[in-house]
Amino acid sequence: MWKEKIQHLAKEIEPEVVRLRRHLHSHPELSFNEYETSAFVKAKLTELGVPFQPMADTGVVGLITGEQPSDSIVALRADMDALPILEANEVPYRSQNTGVMHACGHDVHTSSLLGVATILSAMKDQFGGTVKLIFQPAEEKLPGGASLMIKEGVLENPKPGAVIGQHVMPLIDAGKVGFREGKYMASTDEIYVTVRGKGGHGAQPQQNIDPVLITAHMIVALQQIVSRAADPKMPTVLSFGKVQANGATNVIPNEVYLEGTFRTMDEEWRAEAHRRMKKMAEGIAESMGGSCEFNIVRGYPFLVNEEKLTAEVRSYATEYLGDENVLDLDIWMAAEDFAYYSQAADSCFYRLGTRNEARGITSSVHTPTFDIEEKALETSIGLMSYIAIRRLGNA
Repeated sequence: MWKEKIQHLAKEIEPEVVRLRRHLHSHPELSFNEYETSAFVKAKLTELGVPFQPMADTGVVGLITGEQPSDSIVALRADMDALPILEANEVPYRSQNTGVMHACGHDVHTSSLLGVATILSAMKDQFGGTVKLIFQPAEEKLPGGASLMIKEGVLENPKPGAVIGQHVMPLIDAGKVGFREGKYMASTDEIYVTVRGKGGHGAQPQQNIDPVLITAHMIVALQQIVSRAADPKMPTVLSFGKVQANGATNVIPNEVYLEGTFRTMDEEWRAEAHRRMKKMAEGIAESMGGSCEFNIVRGYPFLVNEEKLTAEVRSYATEYLGDENVLDLDIWMAAEDFAYYSQAADSCFYRLGTRNEARGITSSVHTPTFDIEEKALETSIGLMSYIAIRRLGNA
């Protein structure tokens, strides 16, 4: 019963959701600056008669309560921010804000949750329970909008029994979705290092303390944290993506600056690795006559999908889409601030396929050519609505 009703409504409102997504894609806003996006969401919720409250400045939280008896509560989350990327797509809905682009699919997430709100509003006389709609800012920038919304009480009054989110995945064909129980995505920390020595002429190294050489030793040695200190069964990544020396062919600089990232899936090991990296880096610099400032900015925690909930949600996806359209996922060493929800409540974060090779829609997220197969929107709104209805206990 529920499946057919929701599939019918999803197909009916798909053109409107496509329109919403294209509007959002054309008007992207960076993290903590989603003012027009927030106003757009509020206007749509007002049109639907969904009560809402602002949170974390640009965040919005709506509530849809079914008219049948039930005390069950489920939260659905969508992020709203874009990235500082110049869009290369030549499409009618390309970004109108130069240098800002929805390159991670948050326009899909937001328009989809508005579509879910439309479906559930039309059906609220038929189901019981409450759906909390979380339109969240700033997933892309520390400290993450999720952490701010949790601090402001998004998981209270009413308190959801589960938090469910979805994210586009261009590696999966449109019409399919993917799940993983347990640990799924990594924690993420930013590393900033300044190595100091004594600069001078490259032909007279004996008169200098070469911070470039110190840095080279440091980068290589720090990989021992991954290869020798980490449990081989514990996913761990340490990468340096920025090294600035600003010397010349015959000039040894006074200092070298590095930036990197550290990622793993265990909080105790994460803290231990931080301690080891700092001690090793400072020790290498000192032993070679220099010094270093090794600073770690803690980012998002690792994301864990509660196993029982995720198995349950996966079964609903199978009911709705068919077993052939529900895939198993491997761990993913990228990070997501949905992890904060997963650390605070039973949570499930799954992937929505958006790929269409025949149309050349294959680009990865965070690239100037990222786009989606818009037929995925019908899957998105229908499945999330079905998951919410079933999770609330409506058989």
